[in-house]
Amino acid sequence: MMKQAKQMQEQMGSLQEQIVDIEAVASSGGGLVTVTLNGKGELKGLKIDPSMLKEEEAEILEDLIMAAHTEAKAKVEILIQEKTQELMGGLGLPADMKLPF
Repeated sequence: MMKQAKQMQEQMGSLQEQIVDIEAVASSGGGLVTVTLNGKGELKGLKIDPSMLKEEEAEILEDLIMAAHTEAKAKVEILIQEKTQELMGGLGLPADMKLPF
């Protein structure tokens, strides 16, 4: 039991390191706005098509940025879940077990 707990602790540390390296990219408006997030949900990149940089397009641009961010965040969460299952699968833990982070 102690061996399994130590193994789980090591894998959790490894998982937390790998989460930082995860990146998710999402676009909205047919590619007019592209957002890149890392595994911690930090914004790592934002690309805006120059055609959206007009005063009359400001509200649309705001909506597109929010939509791309929301999609990228959902992708990050899926990638983290997959990575967690991959690393923890060998421990014999229940598949639906929630981890503390």
